[in-house]
Amino acid sequence: MANKYTFTLTSDDRKRPLPHKIILGLGPNESTRHVAMKFLGWVLFFRDRLSIDTDVQNDAIPFVPNLVELGYDMRPLLWVECGECSTAKLHKIAVKCPEAQVWVLKRSADEAQALLKTMAKEDFRRDRYGVIAFDPDFFSEVCELVRERNAFHWFRGSLEDGTMQFELNQLWFDTQFEVFRH
Repeated sequence: MANKYTFTLTSDDRKRPLPHKIILGLGPNESTRHVAMKFLGWVLFFRDRLSIDTDVQNDAIPFVPNLVELGYDMRPLLWVECGECSTAKLHKIAVKCPEAQVWVLKRSADEAQALLKTMAKEDFRRDRYGVIAFDPDFFSEVCELVRERNAFHWFRGSLEDGTMQFELNQLWFDTQFEVFRH
């Protein structure tokens, strides 16, 4: 199994000027599936200051986000968790990062609905969290395609529309995903 994954990037979207290349390391207890989830999240939420697995350098925040955008004051503006994440952790993130948008990526609508149901049961504050659910067949296919070296081309997509069009390792994807708010 590879310890790092290189993605060579191109984009047709002027609003999403992706860098030429990014490298994602495989962390402890992570699989290729987790790398694929982080990569898809990074592309969906892309902005100039978006970082992957970056310590926020704040003793009051004991977590390392999968994806984070830090403001110029070094406080999180966007915090994205990919895959498994406890509701206790999500609650702490929202409390300790009050300015941040908090998002969770899930590989299926069933997983997203289970998380949302738990959040409602635990009386989480409303309008604070976003959850994205991928199509499980799409996500499995992406995971099977990820190699040590990858070629990725972004055509279009947005959170608002719940759509993505891209090519990964010469295979075309035109998919939709569900966006939930809690």
